[in-house]
Amino acid sequence: MTISIALAQINPTVGDLKGNAAQIVDAAVTARKMGCSLIVYPELCITGYPPEDLLLRRDFIDDSMQALDQVMRSVDGIAMILGHPHRQDEKLYNAASFVLEGTVLGSYYKQDLPNYSVFDEKRYFEAGEEAGVVEFEGVRVGLTICEDIWRHGPVEQSVEAGARLVININASPYHIDEVDRAEQRLPVVSERARTLGVPIVYVNQVGLQDELVFDGASFVVDAAGTLTQRGRYFKEQVLVSEFDLDPDPVPRKAGIESTRDVVESAYQALVLGVHDYVNKNGFTAGVVVGLSGGIDSALTLAIAADALGPDRVTAVMMPSRYTADMSLEDARRQADSLGIDYHIIPIEPMFKSFLDGLGELFKGQAKDETEENLQARCRGVILMAISNKFSRMVLTTGNKSEMAVGYATLYGDMAGGFAVIKDVPKTLVYRLARYRNSIDPVIPERVLTRPPSAELRPDQKDVDSLPDYAILDPILERYIELDQSPGEIIAAGFEPEVVYRVARMVDVNEYKRRQAPPGVRITKRAFGRDRRYPITSGYKGTPIF
Repeated sequence: MTISIALAQINPTVGDLKGNAAQIVDAAVTARKMGCSLIVYPELCITGYPPEDLLLRRDFIDDSMQALDQVMRSVDGIAMILGHPHRQDEKLYNAASFVLEGTVLGSYYKQDLPNYSVFDEKRYFEAGEEAGVVEFEGVRVGLTICEDIWRHGPVEQSVEAGARLVININASPYHIDEVDRAEQRLPVVSERARTLGVPIVYVNQVGLQDELVFDGASFVVDAAGTLTQRGRYFKEQVLVSEFDLDPDPVPRKAGIESTRDVVESAYQALVLGVHDYVNKNGFTAGVVVGLSGGIDSALTLAIAADALGPDRVTAVMMPSRYTADMSLEDARRQADSLGIDYHIIPIEPMFKSFLDGLGELFKGQAKDETEENLQARCRGVILMAISNKFSRMVLTTGNKSEMAVGYATLYGDMAGGFAVIKDVPKTLVYRLARYRNSIDPVIPERVLTRPPSAELRPDQKDVDSLPDYAILDPILERYIELDQSPGEIIAAGFEPEVVYRVARMVDVNEYKRRQAPPGVRITKRAFGRDRRYPITSGYKGTPIF
């Protein structure tokens, strides 16, 4: 005897209760046609994840419970395990319910509520205490939710209650690391399965929600902890897993999506992030990108074209008196290679108008960053005007290294709706560009090899203002992602003067980052959701005694 279980990697949108319910029903119909008797959905699939402070609204909880009822009434012929918020005795729980023919046969309340990094579930939910075990087709099935699988307790509890198969539903966001994110989850789940002697079904959602991108890659391991099946990365999918019953469930080996390297995964995360953010927020006309001829805007443009299609992307080159001819040539070449609509709007007339208008006030003052920033702000005004007129979202092009040290202009190159590579260090920008060119060489080679420059003054280079990125990025990684002190970084072999200078630049530019648009989170410690530092702070991170 066998049973077929469908793993539904769906892409819900937070708050779109009707749309999420429709996805759930559609997946159930598909799974039923494929001969499945049970379909499993991600964590909080009814509401989308994370709902954040929507969970504090009574009307939202009422409406989400109605959406669950509608799903239950709309699906027959297949059992469902799905995630939803559940209110009981004025307490709110993160729940997983087992539903069959319009009836809830059992529910489980998440016990381990994460409250670190991007998670703050203790703000909203009460923790459950009891195992959730239901019987289906002669099999005792244990229900768990996301973090429960990472901690000893809930899974063991369900097995002690008689579960011979454990289901774990997830909304586990992606981040780049030394190995693929899905490969980080596998050892933990495999160890649980091997130790407890039960197969585990791990279902994860797909898509972007604001800054968090979810990579899917749902999988099944057998009772020995061996991977028997894995779904697609960054793609919606109804994955079917067959289990032999003899009498305990044994998953059959099936297709295993191959792992990919960290650069490929990061690129796919960025493409999916742009696709979902633009479409879920209703920018059907597409996006506009300021294309400078430099590496950051080149990568951003390629990502946008891959995410939305070239017909929904507009590139605008805005040369100034300092723009090199090669920048114009390379920008046009890339736009042409991608088949993107391309425009040139010189900023010299408006830049000169600003200089003339401020001339009397600035008389006797030496030129400095003020004049450089004016050029960036001219460009920001142009892009926002195009956005207003043609309903195209502006994609900003600054990378994480620049965001970290404030090498960006408020209301200039930071002006826009979505910051595609704001969590991508500069050195990774080059690796991503090389990866994209390995598929199709759309970024001119000269863009990859010439020294990076903002081109806001004669012969300007980034290294005039910053340490070389090969030095800067490792310092930033230690200071931002690993929370190391300047002293610890210096002890690792970096020059003290450089370390203190970089740390100071990071600290004093928090006010800029607070005003930056959201962007795809791909590292373990992104600005905003992860790293939350005060703007006003007297702590300098340097020796005080």
